[in-house]
Amino acid sequence: MAGNRSNPKQDRVERERLRLYRARQGVHEHRVARRRRDNIIAMSVALAVVIVAVVAQVAFFTAGPGAPEAEPVASPSASPDSAVPSPELAEDRLWTGTLTLNDVELDIELDGRAAPQAVAAVIQGARDGYYQGKSCHRLTNDGFFVLQCGSVDGTGASDPSFRFGPIENAPSDDVYPEGTIAMARASGDAESNGRQFFIVYDDTTIPSDAAGGYTVLGRVTDGLEALASEITDAGVVPGSAENDGAPVVPTTITSLDIN
Repeated sequence: MAGNRSNPKQDRVERERLRLYRARQGVHEHRVARRRRDNIIAMSVALAVVIVAVVAQVAFFTAGPGAPEAEPVASPSASPDSAVPSPELAEDRLWTGTLTLNDVELDIELDGRAAPQAVAAVIQGARDGYYQGKSCHRLTNDGFFVLQCGSVDGTGASDPSFRFGPIENAPSDDVYPEGTIAMARASGDAESNGRQFFIVYDDTTIPSDAAGGYTVLGRVTDGLEALASEITDAGVVPGSAENDGAPVVPTTITSLDIN
């Protein structure tokens, strides 16, 4: 009986099929690995973008030019306007008034019910004439839309003899709607509120830090369009970091009248 004989032609065909199969498998595995790598890179880039955005937002009131510095609480000054007034001055009511920046008149409301300590501080400052002539030293216009005013010397420095806390009436969702008036403070320090405040001229999200959010003491009820056309639309002085610096239009508090 004759034994089984191999067919050389058939063997070559089988070997060629095996080679092509392995080649296709190699290409498939390479594509899978490349897709996996590309997905990892894309996820890493997306995560990095989110981290940068969050860090930039947190840094807004903590490290940018004009941020009030965290200073040790000084002993009370003998000057009458250095004493932080009692929250009772806010009278647990809604106050109205006019804040004039350059020639722009802003109608405002201050809520003495929601933020009695901050409102009392601003009322006392207005009565003492503190705010008249003080500058709005800081404007931001890229993701954050804030005009900050009331620094003791126009550089963003705070008055160490006039500090108070805690934080009042901060939004739970970290969203500060257009027209919000809120207190500036030092990073991570709920007791570092002073006389500086900021006006939010377009909806802005400011993440809370270790101390919380920022005290919302009131809102602008009319005049934001004029503020935009006369001051904020002109932007930030060229060369300012991350669209955060002095406004192109030098801005001064002409008057603050509260009733």
